[in-house]
Amino acid sequence: MERRSFLATVAAVALLAAPSVAKANDKAVLMLNWVVYGEHAPFIYGKELGYYADEGIDLEIQEGRGSGVTIQAVGAGTVEFGLADTAVMIKAAAKGAPVKSVGVLLQRTFASLVSPAGKIDKPEDIAGKTIAITPGDAVTPLWPLYLNKIGIKGSDVKTVAGDAQTKLNAVVNGQADGLLGSSTEQGARLPDIIKAPVSILRFTEVGITLVGLGIVASDRTIESNPDLVRRFMKASTRSVEAAMADPEAAVKVLLEKYPSIGLPEAQLRSLKYSQALYFAEGAGPKPFRADPSLIDQSLETLVTYGGMPEAERGKSEDYFTVEFLP
Repeated sequence: MERRSFLATVAAVALLAAPSVAKANDKAVLMLNWVVYGEHAPFIYGKELGYYADEGIDLEIQEGRGSGVTIQAVGAGTVEFGLADTAVMIKAAAKGAPVKSVGVLLQRTFASLVSPAGKIDKPEDIAGKTIAITPGDAVTPLWPLYLNKIGIKGSDVKTVAGDAQTKLNAVVNGQADGLLGSSTEQGARLPDIIKAPVSILRFTEVGITLVGLGIVASDRTIESNPDLVRRFMKASTRSVEAAMADPEAAVKVLLEKYPSIGLPEAQLRSLKYSQALYFAEGAGPKPFRADPSLIDQSLETLVTYGGMPEAERGKSEDYFTVEFLP
C-alpha cells in the first residue's frame, strides 16, 4: 500500500472512532403568569418527561407575578416565552408591545365569581351581596358585562377592593360574600382554605367570549429563531396532551418538584378546571390551536368592556398565529 493511501485509511478510521461531540441544547426560559399551582402542571410534567429535551431545548421554568409582568419580560427579551393571559397580551400589543401569541391554551376565560356554597349559588343570588374585586386585574373589567348578561344592575351589588390576597381574606373572614377571580386558581383553592364546598359562577356560562392563558413570544424571537418557537410549541403540545391523558400523574410530578405548594386536591382541581377550558367551538383537534374568529370575538369583548380603544382594535392576525403549532 502506498504511504499516501495508508495515511488516508488511518485518518478515516480515526475519524470514525473519535467520539462525536453532541450539539448543546438551546437554552430557553418559560415565565409563568403566577407562582406555580396546578394549572401549570403540564409544563413541569413535560419537562420531567423529557419532551423539551427531545426538541433540543434546555428549558428553565420561572414563576411569574402576573400576566403583565410576564408580557413585559417577554417583550424586553429577558425570557423567550411566557404563559400569560392572552387578553392582557392583546391590549399590550395594541399599544406597541413587541409580542404575539403563538398558541392559546385556555380558549375560554377562567373569569368567575367564587363564593362559599350557600351564599351565591346562582346568578340571581348576587343582588344585595358584597363582592371582593381587584381593580386592574383581567377579570374585574368583565364584571359589568356579566351583570348585564344576567340582568342585574351594578348599583344592586356592593364591591370591596384589594389585591389578590386581601380579596381572598375578605371572603374567608366573611367581609365579602364572594370574589371575582379565576376558577382555576381561587376556585380550586378556596374549598381547601375554608374547609367547605364553594360555588363557581363561570362567566362563560352566560356566553361571554374571551380567550385566557396562552404562550407569548416576542417579535424578535419569532423573526430571528422561528425554529426554536416551533420546537417549543411541539414540546408544549405533547406536554399538555400527556397531562390531559393522566392529570393525576402530572400533579404528582408538580408536587415532587414544588412540594411547598401543598394542597394536592386543590392542585388537581386546578388542572382539571383548566383542562375544561382548553377548547372552544371551531378549535382543535390539538391544544393551543384557536380559531381566528375566537380572537376576533375576544377583540369585540375587549373593545366593549375591556377598555380597549376601537382605534387600537386591529385584526386577529395582529395578535395570534398558528404557524408554529404542530
